[in-house]
Amino acid sequence: MCAYDSTLIASELKVSYLTETHQTRWLEVLVDCPGTTNTENGEEKLFTYAVPSDLSIQPGDIVSVPFGSQVVGGIAIRFVKSLPENLTEARIREVEDVITSGLFPRTYWDLLNRVAKYYYTDLMTVIRMALPPKLLGKSQRRIRLKYVALPEGAEIFCSLAAQEIIRLLKSQKEGDYSAQHIYSKVRNAQKGIKELIKRGWVESYLEPPRTTRPKLQKAVILVINNFPADLTNRQREVIEVLRHRGGELWQNELLQLSKISLSVIETLAKKGYLVIELREKLRLLSHPETLKDSAKQLTPTQNDALNQIQATTNYRQILLHGVTGSGKTEVYIQAIAPLLEKGLSALVLVPEIGLTPQLTDRFRARFGSRVCVYHSALSVGERYDTWRQMLTGEPQIVIGTRSAIFAPLPKLGIIILDEEHDSSFKQTQLIPTYHARQVAQWRAELEQCPLVLGSATPSLESWVNIQENTKHTYYLSLPERIQARPLPPVEIVDMRRELQQGNRSIFSRSLSIALHQLVEQQKQGILFINRRGYSTFVSCRNCGYVVECPDCDVSLSYHYTHEGATELLRCHYCNYSQLHPRNCPECGSPYFKFFGSGTQRVTQELTESFPNIRWIRFDSDTTRTKDAHRNLLNQFVKGEADVLVGTQMLTKGLDIANITLVGVVAADGLLYHSDYRAAERAFQTLAQVAGRAGRGENPGKVIIQTYSPEHPVIQAVRHHNYQGFLDIELPQRESLNYPPYGKLILIRLSGMDGVEVQQTAEKLADECIERLGSLGEVLGPAPASIMRVARRYRWHILLKFDALSESLLGSLQDLKKSCPASVSMAIDVDPISID
Repeated sequence: MCAYDSTLIASELKVSYLTETHQTRWLEVLVDCPGTTNTENGEEKLFTYAVPSDLSIQPGDIVSVPFGSQVVGGIAIRFVKSLPENLTEARIREVEDVITSGLFPRTYWDLLNRVAKYYYTDLMTVIRMALPPKLLGKSQRRIRLKYVALPEGAEIFCSLAAQEIIRLLKSQKEGDYSAQHIYSKVRNAQKGIKELIKRGWVESYLEPPRTTRPKLQKAVILVINNFPADLTNRQREVIEVLRHRGGELWQNELLQLSKISLSVIETLAKKGYLVIELREKLRLLSHPETLKDSAKQLTPTQNDALNQIQATTNYRQILLHGVTGSGKTEVYIQAIAPLLEKGLSALVLVPEIGLTPQLTDRFRARFGSRVCVYHSALSVGERYDTWRQMLTGEPQIVIGTRSAIFAPLPKLGIIILDEEHDSSFKQTQLIPTYHARQVAQWRAELEQCPLVLGSATPSLESWVNIQENTKHTYYLSLPERIQARPLPPVEIVDMRRELQQGNRSIFSRSLSIALHQLVEQQKQGILFINRRGYSTFVSCRNCGYVVECPDCDVSLSYHYTHEGATELLRCHYCNYSQLHPRNCPECGSPYFKFFGSGTQRVTQELTESFPNIRWIRFDSDTTRTKDAHRNLLNQFVKGEADVLVGTQMLTKGLDIANITLVGVVAADGLLYHSDYRAAERAFQTLAQVAGRAGRGENPGKVIIQTYSPEHPVIQAVRHHNYQGFLDIELPQRESLNYPPYGKLILIRLSGMDGVEVQQTAEKLADECIERLGSLGEVLGPAPASIMRVARRYRWHILLKFDALSESLLGSLQDLKKSCPASVSMAIDVDPISID
C-alpha cells in the first residue's frame, strides 16, 4: 500500500497509457472503500495488486479486487515494476476481474480532479458520481441457514440472539440474508452469528459484487443463399423472414415475426442453415419515429449569432441572451451540424428531464440516430450502454441533464447549456454539490471547445462574468422573437381588490374571462402554481391546531386527487404521509380550513368552475413514471386537453404553438423567501413562464395574480425588462458582497441529537473564524430554516469572502475531524440556497 496525491493521478494515468503493460507485474489501484481515500495529510491511498497472466488490464479500467474480507471495485491507476519497501510478494493479492475497460478518456482525469479539489471532495466520491451506477460494486457478507444440519427444536439450545437469527432466516424462503440486514434487526447479532457458525447450523459466505454488465441475447444468422429442398413450410417461412431482414434477427424477434416454436429454429441450426450465437444488445432509450426536418431560415440576429459560434474553434464562453421564442434552439442545431461532419461530437444540457423529449425530437428530426439521451431516469442498463456507446468516438449528440456533463465523449466540439440560469443544474442532495455550469466551463477549457450558455433570463453570475471577463467571453443577443412575433402583454391582477369586491375564488375575474374565451376560440393555456398538492397546510378552525410532520419541523400538505379518492396529508420533505383526520386531534372539532393552493386544488377549482375545460396536471406527482413527461405533453399537443396545470416544470423550454394564455395563479409564493436569490429566482420563473404564450401565429396573453402588484420583480416582469431588474438587484448584491461579487461556502451539519449538532456547529464555526480572520465573514452557526427533517436536526455555517481569500481556508475536509461520528458534515460550495 502507498499514499498518493490525488492531483497526480491524472498525469500518472497519461504516462501509464504509454507503458508496456506486459512487462510489469504489479498494479496500483484506487479502491472504492470508506476510509481509504483520505489520510491525515490529505492524500489518496493506492493499493498494490498482482496482475494474473490471463487478465489484460489498462490504466483507467474498472477492476474488482479483494480488500480485507470483501471484494470491492476500484480504478486501475498505474503499473509499477517493483513493490513498495513495506510490502513483500507473499502479502500481495491478485486482481479478481476486469469489470469494464476504456471508460475514461485521458483528459477526463483532469476534470475529475478539478471537481474533487474545488468541491472539497475525495476523488473516489467524484468518480462514483460521474460513472453510471453499479459499476463499482462491492461483495456482500451473507448468512445462510443449513437446513440439513439444523436439528428440530434447535432454538431451545441457543442464546436469545441466536434464536432470533434462526427465526429471521426461517422467515425467508431461501433461509438467506445479508449480515448487514441481520445486524439491523437483531440485538447482539454478531455473537449470535458466531455461535450458530460454531454449531454448524449456519454458514457465512461472500457474495460477489453485483456490477453492471453488457446484455447478451441470442441472435439468429442466416448462412445460406437459397432454399434447400428438404425445408418444411415453417422452416421456409423462417428463412424468408431472415432474408427480408438482412439475414440477421434477434431470436425473440424472429419467433414473434414468424409465429413458430423455438424447435423450428433449432432444427435449422442443426442442419447448418443458420447459426445461433450470443451477441451484445445495447440497451439504448427507444424514441418514437420523427419526421425529417431541414434547416430553418434564420433571422439576421440569429445568423450573426450562428456565425460567431461557428467561428469559435477553441475555448470561449458565449452567452446567448435571447428572449423567449427567439429561436435559440435553431441556432444550437445549425451550430452543431458542421461539427458532426468534421467527426466531432456535441453535448447539450437541459435543466429538467421533462425537457428532454421535446428537445430530443427536434434534434432527431434533423440528425436521426446520432442523437442519444443520458439522464438519471434511464435504467441502470440503459445508462451503462449509452455511456459505452459514447466511447466509440463516433460523432454524436448527447442530450441530458446535469449528470451528462460527465458524458465521456472523446472528441467534443461544443458544449451547450440551455436555460443556463436554472437552479436544477446545481446538485444539492449528494456530494459533491457541483454546478454543471462550472464543470462545463472546466471541461470546455480542457477540450478547447466553445461553451454556449443560452437563456432569456441569464444568471447574474453569467451576466457579470461576460461584462468583466471580455478576453474569454462573447455576448450574443437575440432581442426579438422569430417572424417578429410580439412578446405577450402581461396583465397584473391585484388580488386584494378582487377580495374587496367579493371574489373569493382562486381565479380572478380577468383570468376567468380568459379561460372561457380559451375554450370558445379552441386555443390552449397554462396555469402555473408554485406548489404541488392541494393546500400548503391544514388548520383547525376551532382551536388553530396545525397538522405537522412527526419527523420534520413543517406542516403537512393536503393531497386530494379526485372525488372519492383517499384524503392524504403528506410531507414534501421526507414523504411521510397519513390519512386526513376527521376530527381535530387537539380539540375534537370536525372543522378544518385549508390554507394556500397547490396544483391539485387548482385542478379541482377548474373542474368546479369550468366543467367544460379539459385539463392535464403536470408536476412531480404525475411525472414519476418513465416516459410520463413525454406522454403527458404529447396528449396536450394533440389537443386532448385545453389547459396544462403545473409547477416550475412548465417554465422550462416548453414550445407549443397553440398556447395563447398563461395564468400565474399565485405569484406571491415566489417572492418572499429568506434567501438572497429570491428576487432573481422569482423574476426568472415568472419571465420564463410568461414566455410560453404566443409562440405560434396567434398572439398570447399573460395574467399574473398577486397581492403585491407594486413589487419590483412583478413590475420588471410586466414590462419584460431584464435590464431594469439587473439595475435594482446587482447593486444590492455588490453592497453585501454576495455572488456574483463574493463567494459563499455553506457547511451543513445534521444528526439525531439536536444538542450535539448545535455544539458541533459552534465548535466548527470557531475553527472557521480562526482560518478566515479579517478576510471574510463567518455567519452562524444557526439552525436551518427548517431545523428538523426526517428526524435529523440541521445547523448551518455560512462562509462569505472574496474569491482570492479561499486559499486561506485550507482543506475544509479537515473540519470533519472535529465532528463526532453521529454528526454528518457536508460542504456546499457556491450554494444556490442558504435557507
